[in-house]
Amino acid sequence: MIIPDSGHLALVLLLAAVIDIVFGEPPAAVHPVVWIGKLISFLKNAAPKNHRKLYGTAMALFCVLFASLLGYSVLYIAALPGIPGFLALLIEAYFLKATFAINCLLSPAREIYKHLEENRLEKVRELLPIYVSRNTSKLTKNQMSSAVVESVSENYVDGILSPIFYYAVFGEYGLVAAYAFKAISTLDSMVGYKTEPYKELGYFSAKSDDVLNWIPARISVIFILAAAFTVSLFPKKGRKINPFDSVKTALKDGMKTPSPNSGYPMAATAGALGVKLEKPNTYVLGASYPPTEIKDIKRVSQLIAIASGFSLVAFVAVIRMAGIYLHP
Repeated sequence: MIIPDSGHLALVLLLAAVIDIVFGEPPAAVHPVVWIGKLISFLKNAAPKNHRKLYGTAMALFCVLFASLLGYSVLYIAALPGIPGFLALLIEAYFLKATFAINCLLSPAREIYKHLEENRLEKVRELLPIYVSRNTSKLTKNQMSSAVVESVSENYVDGILSPIFYYAVFGEYGLVAAYAFKAISTLDSMVGYKTEPYKELGYFSAKSDDVLNWIPARISVIFILAAAFTVSLFPKKGRKINPFDSVKTALKDGMKTPSPNSGYPMAATAGALGVKLEKPNTYVLGASYPPTEIKDIKRVSQLIAIASGFSLVAFVAVIRMAGIYLHP
């Protein structure tokens, strides 16, 4: 297999981002992450009643192996002698795009914003459980808005930053690493719960997800700071963006959530937007700020879109610098 240079890897990442922004998610039948999800679903349904933690560990390792082999197969096919350069680039970009979703992350926020603006609260209560794990039956408008802001900021790490991070860090095997991460991430979303029947079955998956997101979650504060600073250069009426409050709030409240990672991007967002984010009976981030309002959904979408852009630029630069350093 021909080892791609850093310029090729950087172009793959940029083209993957363009595909994501322009076309969004591919149909389920040709979506690699859906394939991984179907495998997880099959193995989950076949889980025994006993030794569930051991089975869950084996299940997770098998799914990671499957996803890694999928990523490696793509690299192998793209490097075949008869494959034209642009087609190889397109194949790799398509499969890399499947591991992150900028468009998909922001679209639900726009939909829920519209329903909240039109006061269709029951529709929002119906939609929110897809994106957040909480009882929505008694949430106020402010708490619904908070839930959306939390979801967008938290999923920025898992759905965008982490796959790009692993792609960039692992060089020519970056696609394999991105798929290995995506397998763990998908496992965590499907079985990584602390309640039955998944408490033991998803134990290894949940812990692995915590480990793999540990560094990206903390790096996210830097990108949210950069995004907040950019937005602050173009002030609008209403609540101001507070760039440095994003860091202060992340340091103060980043560990207040049950997850060791989700609190950092959420607290950084709370500080940047100057809003209180609250999951009833669980945590409050940015307690000194006023409650989240409907308009803050648009503000967080803008903030995270810009942070995602900075993430792409930064890791393209990392790929190029690594290529220059390792292959001068």
